[in-house]
Amino acid sequence: QVQLAESGGGLVQPGGSLTLSCTASTSIISSPNVLGWYRQAPGKERELVATITSGVSRNYADGVKGRFTLSRDMNTIYLQMNSLKPEDTAVYYCNMRFYTGTQLNDYWGQGTQVTVSS
Repeated sequence: QVQLAESGGGLVQPGGSLTLSCTASTSIISSPNVLGWYRQAPGKERELVATITSGVSRNYADGVKGRFTLSRDMNTIYLQMNSLKPEDTAVYYCNMRFYTGTQLNDYWGQGTQVTVSS
């Protein structure tokens, strides 16, 4: 069973920055794969923030375009968050989807709290 370890959340003032990281316990992430970040605010459904497909194609939610950047280094993904707004407050979850043989695996991190407040 692959584990995803997240870090980097915290409290930040509006306009500030944070970087989240998520490392998989395996160094083997086969292609095709979709790696990314989701978030869930209180009383709301979990929503996509950003994904990267097979290390090439990136997709961002409209509300974070131009402010958030998703990157990958081997078995770790990062989410650089700039110009943070109070509406970015949520629990952020990393997600990794990739095949092992013919089996599609869907792994989630434990979540890290991001709070944007003055």
